[in-house]
Amino acid sequence: MNAPSWLPSADSEETDFPLANLPYGAFRKADGSVHLGVAIGDQILDLFAAAASGSLNALPEPLQAACRQPVLNALMSLGPEAAQALRAKLQALLSTAAASERERVRQMLVPQAGASMQMPATIGDYTDFYASIHHATNVGRLFRPDNPLMPNYKYIPVGYHGRSSSIVASPQPVRRPCGQRLSQGSGTGGPGPEFGPCRQLDYELEVGIFVGQGNRLGEPIPIAEADAHIFGFCLLNDWSARDIQRWEYQPLGPFLGKNFATSISPWVVTRAALEPFRVSPAPRPEGDPAPLPYLQHAGDYALDVTLEVWRGDVRMSKGNLRDLYWTVAQMIAHHTSNGCNLRPGDLLGTGTVSGPEPEARGCLLELGSGFLEDGDEITFKAYGQRPGHPRIGFGACAGRIKPATCL
Repeated sequence: MNAPSWLPSADSEETDFPLANLPYGAFRKADGSVHLGVAIGDQILDLFAAAASGSLNALPEPLQAACRQPVLNALMSLGPEAAQALRAKLQALLSTAAASERERVRQMLVPQAGASMQMPATIGDYTDFYASIHHATNVGRLFRPDNPLMPNYKYIPVGYHGRSSSIVASPQPVRRPCGQRLSQGSGTGGPGPEFGPCRQLDYELEVGIFVGQGNRLGEPIPIAEADAHIFGFCLLNDWSARDIQRWEYQPLGPFLGKNFATSISPWVVTRAALEPFRVSPAPRPEGDPAPLPYLQHAGDYALDVTLEVWRGDVRMSKGNLRDLYWTVAQMIAHHTSNGCNLRPGDLLGTGTVSGPEPEARGCLLELGSGFLEDGDEITFKAYGQRPGHPRIGFGACAGRIKPATCL
């Protein structure tokens, strides 16, 4: 929707949150209660207040009830048609509402500045993929120069199950983890490990995908239907303790080097808001195997979304989500191909998003520029932008590193 809003800040060219966006989040009010809201310009429209005022009376009661919840799971479970109906109603309230209605809606607005943002959903399960071939190649080359990719990489979207309990909403700080790591100067066959603070703390630039309607156990989601199970997207920082991970990951993969913290941006940008930025996936290199039939699709299944990493006021990298080797639809189809059931509010991560250019590398390990120090603040930003459409932003995913507290 390109129509202007009656709220001036929503029509600024610099805003992440024009009328065409309306991402969902949760915020804590002064009385301690948590309400759902949508970001519009520099304000938050309180959905609980909108439902209580009667402004949403034209919508079905289950949809109104979902707006009165403190998390998005109920709304996610209602499916894309319900989400579209709510989106259309909110856009009408914020664009074409009569003067009397505007004054009522204005009373439901809360300034974003100073708002205490909360987790937008109750995340039951979290799966992290490894969908960027540029990241997988760059990292693999550090350890296996002649054979950076594992044999399965070009056949399946590789992933692992993460820890949902340690996912936090930006800008909550992150404490440097402690764990087993090889003593300095030793190799894997050296004198053995020691316990202490992580020395090689890293960020990982990712995009998170929130599941809307799920699937029943034992019933896979066909790739042609995968989009209908996406509620929205956020930014995701899968903080990584590289030295701890290097010692522990064989043979079962990530564990304590990953599960100490994962940060997400507090706003969930809907699939509908990103429709103008759908593009064809990056072409597979000549000679690469075609995906197996259950992973094959054609059309605009990728997203042209710019991703940036900032360390303080220094931009570390700039990449694009369209550079992924595996699409989100392929991740969902593969995740459920064995009958695994996804549920509303489940979170999927793309894995580190890196591009073919050196400036598009999504972590310090790839950049080769050292690791994070205590006090460092890392901020992710993202936006879709193209002529004829308003800029759609994600807000910020930020986290500052606090010193370790080891046993």
